[in-house]
Amino acid sequence: MPPRWGITVPFQGIPLAEQRELVAELPDLGYTDVWSSESNAADAFTPLALAAAWAPRLRLGTAIAPVYTRGPATLAMSAATLAAAAPGRFALGVGTSSNVIVESWNGIPFTEPFKRVRDTVRFLRRALSGEKVTEEYETFAVRGFTAGLVPDEPPPLLVAALRPGMLRLAGREGDGAIINWLSADDVRTVVPHVHRGGPDKEVAARIFVLPDVDPDTARGLARRQIAAYLNVPVYRAFHEWLGRDELTPMWRAWESGDRKGALAAIPDAVVDELVVHGPAQHCREQVQRYVDNGVTTPIIALPGPGDPVSAVRAMGLR
Repeated sequence: MPPRWGITVPFQGIPLAEQRELVAELPDLGYTDVWSSESNAADAFTPLALAAAWAPRLRLGTAIAPVYTRGPATLAMSAATLAAAAPGRFALGVGTSSNVIVESWNGIPFTEPFKRVRDTVRFLRRALSGEKVTEEYETFAVRGFTAGLVPDEPPPLLVAALRPGMLRLAGREGDGAIINWLSADDVRTVVPHVHRGGPDKEVAARIFVLPDVDPDTARGLARRQIAAYLNVPVYRAFHEWLGRDELTPMWRAWESGDRKGALAAIPDAVVDELVVHGPAQHCREQVQRYVDNGVTTPIIALPGPGDPVSAVRAMGLR
């Protein structure tokens, strides 16, 4: 059994207020962690606050809270509050998010993302330790902020990273990296960049899983997810760096406005590499491959379809 076995919350298809029983069941199913995300549905912190009360044994993590959409002090306060509510059980994952979320949806310029993450991590280190911060960072300035709530144990800071620069930043100035949308084999390419900052750095990976879904249905759903994500510039650049030339026809079709053609151009082999599907036991074995290749915290993400309760239980280790 891997030391950690995480899952993404909240669960799709169940009203948030009705997820208490399933979340409370997670430790008995073998899950050790719950990790949130933040795009256009639930925010990153509220589901974790609920999980902190519903399942006090679970570790909690954000994967991720964007560094642009909250001011630095607000982000520090959100993190400190959750760390104080769940002492020793919270990890703060931060990252750039994407130009779509930051610019198109929030009206904030998506400029100098590497520097913005670096500056935010440096600020959070100081703020979450209770230090008064007055600093002119390259991408923002903070004048006289002192956190009024300082957790007894500051949370680890993980950085969402795709390519070498951010991966090395995650290992050098963070406590580890959060990786996303890659195959088990890709992990061997990514992890050494993080470990340049130390062999003990955490590597958390969100892994998309469709357990007990027939291949045609799974591949159809996965293609839509792949097209939605991997045409976003940051993810396209990531897969170009990984050498996934098989996606070039998809990118060309998408650029020309041919959405149906883009979906059709995604090869089955790429779908099967990036989205785990099949019988639940097979899915667990494939997630274990990520761990074998260097992931320390696998985070299962269940994009549907069907009954989320059955999927959560099927992917448990007990």
